Amino acid sequence: MMYAGKQGRGKNDGSDRARNTKYVLRRLWDYLYFYKTKLAFAFFLTIVANVLSLIGPYLTGRTISSMENGVDFERVFFFAGLMIIFYLISSVLNYFLSVAMVKISQSVVYKMRKDVFAKLNKVSISYFDQNQTGDIISKMSYDIDTINTSLATDVINIFTSMITVTISFVMMVIMSPILVLVFFLTIPISIIITRVLSKIVKKKYRYRNQKLGELNGFSEEMITGQRTIQSYVQEKSVLEKFDAINQEASDASYKAGYYGTSVGPSVNFVSNLSVALVGVFGGILYFYSRISLGDLTSFTLYSRRFSGPINQMSSIMADIQSALAAAERIFTVLDHEEEVKDIEDAIIYKDVRGDVEFKDVDFSYLPQEPVLKKVSFKAPKGQVVAIVGPTGAGKTTLVNLLMRFYDVNNGHIFLDGIDTRHMTRASLRSAFSMVLQDTWIFHGTVFENIAYGNGEVSRLEVEEAAKKARIHSFITHLPQGYDTLLTDEGLNISKGQKQLLVIARAMLSKTKMLILDEATSNVDTHTEVQIQKAMLA
Repeated sequence: MMYAGKQGRGKNDGSDRARNTKYVLRRLWDYLYFYKTKLAFAFFLTIVANVLSLIGPYLTGRTISSMENGVDFERVFFFAGLMIIFYLISSVLNYFLSVAMVKISQSVVYKMRKDVFAKLNKVSISYFDQNQTGDIISKMSYDIDTINTSLATDVINIFTSMITVTISFVMMVIMSPILVLVFFLTIPISIIITRVLSKIVKKKYRYRNQKLGELNGFSEEMITGQRTIQSYVQEKSVLEKFDAINQEASDASYKAGYYGTSVGPSVNFVSNLSVALVGVFGGILYFYSRISLGDLTSFTLYSRRFSGPINQMSSIMADIQSALAAAERIFTVLDHEEEVKDIEDAIIYKDVRGDVEFKDVDFSYLPQEPVLKKVSFKAPKGQVVAIVGPTGAGKTTLVNLLMRFYDVNNGHIFLDGIDTRHMTRASLRSAFSMVLQDTWIFHGTVFENIAYGNGEVSRLEVEEAAKKARIHSFITHLPQGYDTLLTDEGLNISKGQKQLLVIARAMLSKTKMLILDEATSNVDTHTEVQIQKAMLA
């Protein structure tokens, strides 16, 4: 049994690096391609729906031509009927397309959340020491939701725009190659505006997401620490800090939205200019009989269709940049280094006796800032060893090294004469039961919290452990006894009672070694003495 103090903290090592747009797009495509069958079906619907819709302007021109030299009602009704049929079929296909894209986006988001959560279970403890819990949660919720919104609409909008622009351009060239020259003037202007503003928008959205993550992290910390805040009468100070962080997040969101919304109107102006030029020069060509009224009408409609996607692209550019910024944050998690894998011939630690030895151990969380220097001691099996020292002396660091949450820089740690680095982490950690000062209670019943991590155990075994931990009497007076539901973090019971529940969890374990990290700091002295006697029994 070992006693230790508070945990040392590392700092962010800066290993998370920003990704470029091509990298992020490729990673997002990998997620989409995972559902390639559904995506191919969605693209098929997109092509058919848009082709049917783009026949409309051509039929409109034919309808006008049917009335140019006297009304031919038969042809007028024929073309009008075809337009109605094509537009109706196109609308139905677009409906099924929207449903398909929602399913695809939800599938992608499901897989992405699963991958992120799985990754968080593989990274080392240092990752959680270096990152705010609120920021991590923000990545799993807000950032992934942002990607979901973009995938559900923007992916198909982009593909639709490509189809529309291509077909519209081909039809305009067929009808009047001369008028198409108008767009050789306006399109470069639109491209330049979009490229310049997009770079600015992406930076703004990346900064906004960062600030929102900081806001979530601060909020989570302050909400969790409300009792401490109020006991020290720090409400005003906390509110001032929150206002400052909230103002930064608000300003960042405003600037991102400001530049994001400026793209659409700028490009829209150029597009409207191109349509106006088409009208002017088209009228001149019609006056000189270089183009028929029907073809001019169709050309004008196609020019609107041609310009529309460009406007639409600029309008959704802000959403795309926001999604890319969110994806960057997600991929920094997915690409973070995992906990160092076990060596190839690592042994599975069995037949535990309980001899612990530290030999000339050096360790530091940060380079040039040593925490432990040449630490050596032995904790023989069957003995209770207490580690005492001032705050920050490295007591909890010893626990971190023993459990291989971190590895030593120099020296060795032996269990029953075997270097812990030659053991699998899973078998090493399963040899210990550990109770920390910061207890962890999850949303579940009292029984589930005590039985956690101990496999299939009976109610009788749980009750025996609770009796040893001196918490059984309290549990029996709860509304549903052992079936009482505890809220998140066990906020409906005291800190001392939470510690006793976690101690009961450790007592239920069949492990040979027990680590206590100030585990009875919130328990009264009389109960602590009784628990110690029960542990030694």
